Amino acid sequence: MPEPHRYYLTTAIAYANSRPGLHTLYEVVGADAIARWHRMRGDDTFFLTGTDEYSVNIATTASRLGKTPRAFVDEMVELFRTAEDGLAIAPDRFIRTTDPDHVRAVHEMIRRAYANGDLYQGTYEGWYCPNEGFKAPSDLVEDAGGVHCPNHPGVELQWLTERNWFFRLSAYQERLERYYAEHPDWVQPEYRRNEMLGFIRQGLEDFSVSREKAPWGIPFPIMPDGSSSQRPDGSWDPEAGTVYVWFDALTNYVTGVGFPEDPDRFARWWPADLHIIGKDINRLHTIMWPAMLMSAGLPLPRRVWVHGWLLVQGERMSKSRGNFLDPNDVVAALGTDGARYVLLREVAFDRDSDVSWDSFVRRYNADLANDFGNLVNRSLSMAGRYLDGARPEARAEFEAPLATAWRQALAAHEEKMSAFLLHDALAALWEFVAAANRFVDAEQPWALAKAARGGDDAAAARLRGVLGDLLEACRLVGLAAAPFLPNVAARLAGQLGVPYPYGPTGAGGPPLVELLRWGAGPTGGRIGTPVPLFPRLETEAQLAGQAGPGGAAGTPG
Repeated sequence: MPEPHRYYLTTAIAYANSRPGLHTLYEVVGADAIARWHRMRGDDTFFLTGTDEYSVNIATTASRLGKTPRAFVDEMVELFRTAEDGLAIAPDRFIRTTDPDHVRAVHEMIRRAYANGDLYQGTYEGWYCPNEGFKAPSDLVEDAGGVHCPNHPGVELQWLTERNWFFRLSAYQERLERYYAEHPDWVQPEYRRNEMLGFIRQGLEDFSVSREKAPWGIPFPIMPDGSSSQRPDGSWDPEAGTVYVWFDALTNYVTGVGFPEDPDRFARWWPADLHIIGKDINRLHTIMWPAMLMSAGLPLPRRVWVHGWLLVQGERMSKSRGNFLDPNDVVAALGTDGARYVLLREVAFDRDSDVSWDSFVRRYNADLANDFGNLVNRSLSMAGRYLDGARPEARAEFEAPLATAWRQALAAHEEKMSAFLLHDALAALWEFVAAANRFVDAEQPWALAKAARGGDDAAAARLRGVLGDLLEACRLVGLAAAPFLPNVAARLAGQLGVPYPYGPTGAGGPPLVELLRWGAGPTGGRIGTPVPLFPRLETEAQLAGQAGPGGAAGTPG
């Protein structure tokens, strides 16, 4: 057998300065769905996510709380891991920038840039955002409240003057422009690519890669004279400073697959097939990061996908604004799969989306409780009642109207998944769910059952065919939606009386395409007992009350 195709995808690593909000984990849920889809397709998949743990702000916050920076980030990472577990996020590695192998990878990237002539010492003077780093004047907002970082308006800027190491980003302008021209699809959506291309053409400025007198960070491995800053006893000379947080954080993508210590593993997995990032860090990933890789002599990632923000009444959702959703509250109210579904269906994966707690609840009730949950429940209930629990076979494709609808829905779903338009991929499946519900109303199995009880053999045969088609429709939707609804997919298979061959992360079964053919399910056997997959939420007002203080956007609290 040929070796399975390998697929490596990453998210941006989350800043471990406080507990996560749902908006923080949005891209991780999306990446997890993409990773599961690839595993179920039979691809050898590696999914990396994690936390960014070094910054002046983290050290300051830890000190204010009477904790060491390490103790503080350990607590924050535990909150991230707990929230991600609640959302069934299953990375192959959860990387931390405090991991020892990451420190060694960052040092190697610094040494390669130095050896290539891309590092020099200079003096930086300007504004510094403790949450984000050095900011050019063009990146700042000035209003009645003063000058501030647009992404962290409540964080006080610091005016710094210090001697740092700089990376010669300006030397890579022509190479980056040429790469963009030769690889027109590597940054998507296209309008995000055009934004960055416009920025490059304005002229690139060198950026700092070190901090002076910032003890919480990866030690900078080179002294001003080019010698190693590591002492004979293995410690690092503090006079060398620390690595600037963005150079450190971006390196995690190569650390995660063995750079530089496991060259065979690294050669297998790099370059990454997909980086998934937010629009606010597009420049870092599609200008700074590729230049760093070019300097180190490493290939560039094949694609960078830039998603938008969750908005609340037009404002960015954020913890600092207090308009965020707590992921644990959402999971407690909607369940793991319900939370995953509404997040990826309500929030477009290619642009900003305005959301609220109420909009999530409405989507849950409409799509999951009413449409799909009701389809599954009444199909199973009718098969149990009218056929004594025997599972009927789906009719052949040429006899089954739903088979044609399924082919169309599956083609649209696959196309949208391949394009990372996760919201549209789900919409295609739920159009088929709507078609299946209309099919029930048109065929009226209850009327066919009544006629069959009266001795109408044709009605009895049609009843078996209609119910077989409906159960097949449920099987197919459950499998196709499994990357989004991993727990429900397995439970649904049990109720349908069919095997679910995939493991907890989506790996281990046959290529999904084999099971998504109409009529590919097992024949004969019996169905299980129908149990509601998505209990309807009684009232949206009641649910909003579960959000807790400051926990739900768009609700009091």
